[in-house]
Amino acid sequence: MELRQLRYFVCVVEEGGFTRAAARLHLAQPGLSAQIRQLEKELGQPLLDRSGRSVTPTEVGRAVLPYARTALAAAESVAQTVDAYTGLLRGRVTIKMVSGATGHAFDIAALLADFHDSHPSVEVALTEDTTERMQAALLAGELDIAVLGTAQDVPPPGVDFQMVIDVPLVAAVAPGDPLLNRVRGPSIELAELRDHKLICLPRGSGVRAALEQGCAQAGFRPRVAFDAAAPHVLSQLAARGLGIAVLPASEDGSPVDAQLRTLQIVRPEMRARIALAWQTGGPSGPAAQALLARLREAFPKPLKHQGPAGTTASDINCPRD
Repeated sequence: MELRQLRYFVCVVEEGGFTRAAARLHLAQPGLSAQIRQLEKELGQPLLDRSGRSVTPTEVGRAVLPYARTALAAAESVAQTVDAYTGLLRGRVTIKMVSGATGHAFDIAALLADFHDSHPSVEVALTEDTTERMQAALLAGELDIAVLGTAQDVPPPGVDFQMVIDVPLVAAVAPGDPLLNRVRGPSIELAELRDHKLICLPRGSGVRAALEQGCAQAGFRPRVAFDAAAPHVLSQLAARGLGIAVLPASEDGSPVDAQLRTLQIVRPEMRARIALAWQTGGPSGPAAQALLARLREAFPKPLKHQGPAGTTASDINCPRD
């Protein structure tokens, strides 16, 4: 049994198949499959179920998986201990983020590029995902860092937050929509949207959770006719008269789209929050710890958004280490 075979096994499980795992490992798929079969032959049991559309661990594979991860982590720790004496930082960091996060007041691509320039031996893997799956991955130790949306101003148990965006949810309405005939001023009560088709981010996002919680508080269930992962798509659908878009306000309080009338939703007010998140206690690897420290330093403080009634959202207290 070799460490590389354990690494291949863990990668196939994480990617859900040989094709994506081979691409991540920069290997040919037949060679990867041969190495896994050799490992299974040596252990005398199949570790992977290949019968479905995706590859999943067998019962034995699920039992072996945590030990394989522990062995790989131990080997990585040996290398990192040696590197600490030479000042070299290396390893792999996994980071996920909600769709559309780069449209806010931070440029994560530039931050990752700067980090790579400082630590070229560190591999950073960045993908998009939903908030629910990211939180689960953080708790399971399968993800180092997340940039996620949340309906709450405090993290769930086992996860730490640094809030970076905190703005109201607004209704973006197309000109000529009958709803505007009943609106006076820059805001609208949530109950006014009860019988209207709504357009929102998909389930699993912080904005959708905030909308559903707000509607429950107002005594009705939202009629979400369309959802999309990117906020600008919501605006496009609303501009075509397909419904009223419920989406985060712009950071400076300006209209979210020049084609739409933007109304802040009140009674109850709902917030769109984006947070930098990590497992309580911090990532285990030095590379992930270094990237998290860089992101926490670079990301802005929570935005203070001036509401239409003159009230100001307070900062979320997220102490730094």
